[in-house]
Amino acid sequence: MSILSLFVLVPVLMIGCLFLCKDIKQIRAVMVTGASVLLILAAVLVVLFIGERAVSDATMLFVSSIVWYEPLNIAYSVGVDGISVAMLALSSIIVFTGVFSSWNMNMAKEYFLWYCLLATGVFGFFISIDLFTMFMFYEVALIPMYLLIGLWGTGKKEYSAMKLTLMLMGGSAFLLVGILGIYYTSGHTTMNLLEIADHLHIPVEHQRWIFPTTFLGFGVLGALFPFHTWSPDGHASAPTAVSMLHAGVLMKLGGYGCFRVAMYLMPEAAGELGWIFLILTGISVVYGAFGAVVQTDLKYINAYSSVSHCGLVLFAVLMMNQISMTGAVMQMLSHGLMTALFFALIGLIYGRTHTRDIREMGGLMKIMPFASACYVIAGLASLGLPGLSGFVAEMTIFVGSFQHVDLFRRVLTIVACCSIVITAVYILRTVGKILYGPVQDEHHLGLSDAAWYEKVSALGLIVAIVAMGLYPLGVSELISDSIAPIVAKLM
Repeated sequence: MSILSLFVLVPVLMIGCLFLCKDIKQIRAVMVTGASVLLILAAVLVVLFIGERAVSDATMLFVSSIVWYEPLNIAYSVGVDGISVAMLALSSIIVFTGVFSSWNMNMAKEYFLWYCLLATGVFGFFISIDLFTMFMFYEVALIPMYLLIGLWGTGKKEYSAMKLTLMLMGGSAFLLVGILGIYYTSGHTTMNLLEIADHLHIPVEHQRWIFPTTFLGFGVLGALFPFHTWSPDGHASAPTAVSMLHAGVLMKLGGYGCFRVAMYLMPEAAGELGWIFLILTGISVVYGAFGAVVQTDLKYINAYSSVSHCGLVLFAVLMMNQISMTGAVMQMLSHGLMTALFFALIGLIYGRTHTRDIREMGGLMKIMPFASACYVIAGLASLGLPGLSGFVAEMTIFVGSFQHVDLFRRVLTIVACCSIVITAVYILRTVGKILYGPVQDEHHLGLSDAAWYEKVSALGLIVAIVAMGLYPLGVSELISDSIAPIVAKLM
């Protein structure tokens, strides 16, 4: 069995073991063991990939394929390049830390069953190189979100769950049309994206309608303006670990899909029509940041921040050069880590104060010093402080984007750069409001700081953020060889 299939098999085995569990201790043991195995698998895969890449120039490594529906040439085909490996590592970190953030969840067995199914879809998506199999795992990752928010969420959870499901299923409809269009216009002999990219060609006249359909389908999940409105409501109502997976990993499926499918398989249409989506992503970057400024709910602040940061991913992808696309992948990693940290800490604060309104909090630094210090680190990473992951990701994007000689892209890059200043405004405002100043509620004086399992979750994410910020070259070297063939098609 390929090591890649273990990323799907382990969550499935966790689901089976959860059915046999009889108490909360067994459930926690299964989840911690399974999440740890996934984390170790990701580390092993990184080491194996680096070693194999040194002796092989194949586009994808560890490739294997099993036909499971021959009439439509659908196969369980898996393989990874540096981008996929980085996404698998990100997913394993957030799944691991999310388990500890869900330590005291009600109806734990049912909750973790859906949590594992969500993880199965995410891991399966990142290892798939067959378009239909990729789409299948994409849907597997989306389906649990409805129940996880609708049953375990807070606030307008039913409304948020339904809105998220309807909008993402609408995006899936566009995506399915795009995938079928790719299959039939490329000769309907294979759904393997490597074979389509290397040996077949989609006529330009068909690319002109398949590209926008596919990009839009994935872009809805990546919070592309104006289809982003499901994201803030979904984030605000979701339980902590689901928000971590939702913003940290699930939204990355959108950016990864746009990069891997829409841009790679339809380069001519991307060159002709990319400017339309470039405008929309530029709006997402600035609008999301301004949206965060006017919010008073901690989750809504982080949700609109995610719209801005995920818009920056699509913005960089559409710039279509090596540096900006490298920055896009680094931004996916950076945002995944720091937004998961934000949501973990927001869940911690809400669990004690029973409010997410920043106007009702103050002085938490002296009441919960560990949680508050972690929140400051997350905020500094979000606004791009040097030494943390946000700085290297955003600077790579802006440097790469500004390399274009045409005025249109340079102006858009300058506009996008303004989001850094806006981000600093809402991050520093929020930190100053909730962590410093007078205590707003005297009952908050008796609150406890983070428990050991919450510290494990927060510290795990902080270590990854700092490691990426101090050693960005390692991440860049991991993904650069995988970006080159895609950029070559787009030039």
